[in-house]
Amino acid sequence: MFEELERINERPEPFQFYTARDLWTDEHTSAQMLSCHLNEAIDLSSRNAQFINGSVEWIVSRFNIGKDTKIADFGCGPGLYVTSLAKRQANVTGIDFSRRSIEYARAVAASEHLNINYVTQNYLDFETEDRFDLVLMVMCDFCALSPTQRRGILSKFHKILKPGGSVLLDVYSLAAFDQREEAVTCEVNLLNGFWSPNKYYGFLNSFKYDEEKVVLDKYTIVESDRTRTVYNWLQYFAPEELEREFVEGGFCIETLYSDVAGTPYDRNSSEFAVIAKRA
Repeated sequence: MFEELERINERPEPFQFYTARDLWTDEHTSAQMLSCHLNEAIDLSSRNAQFINGSVEWIVSRFNIGKDTKIADFGCGPGLYVTSLAKRQANVTGIDFSRRSIEYARAVAASEHLNINYVTQNYLDFETEDRFDLVLMVMCDFCALSPTQRRGILSKFHKILKPGGSVLLDVYSLAAFDQREEAVTCEVNLLNGFWSPNKYYGFLNSFKYDEEKVVLDKYTIVESDRTRTVYNWLQYFAPEELEREFVEGGFCIETLYSDVAGTPYDRNSSEFAVIAKRA
């Protein structure tokens, strides 16, 4: 028991483990995540409905979205952005490795007679011959990737964008990093049964890595017949550091905003968004 508790409380190296698939493809947790996506009142798996509506209107205006504008949404979930953009005649591809979310998105597209290309795949592995005018990655998905994965995804963006094409994504700021604290929590059925339909003991270890500006929320789920660990990594950025990564990836930064709805940039905001053009 002592050794098991030692493992539960062990601090790994930054981005040492990658378990995103366990969160998004498990039958129970993927259903929980979809429920969060579709709850229009909260900001959890997706932004709230009011924000998304305003964000889409701003994106359509900012990028002059219209007939045949080609857009790729990386981490599209149940297609909340994709559906709205397709209704504005954009040619949209949504990529997500949650089968449950993609099935929901396809059903919505069929019911509304929208021609949307959905791909059930880890977007880190996505390959296509298509070339896009705009790539989206919202809800700070970029922050969940390791430095190596971020270099790879920026290379992919550069490859699939048309010359002069743009990336719009958002990230967590250093102001948000300063608000995070290390903590340990143990509860029966942690997060109200989110992790399993059966009884379990849930451990949450939150670790801060001050030098790297990374936070890990490490969830250890102990059930009667199994124990599993899910690592939720988040990288926090200064604008200068994010710009460096984009420049190294062949992009030039065009504009910063406080969010993907075009709110003017505020360095004290917990998040910020960037528009980067393919150089």
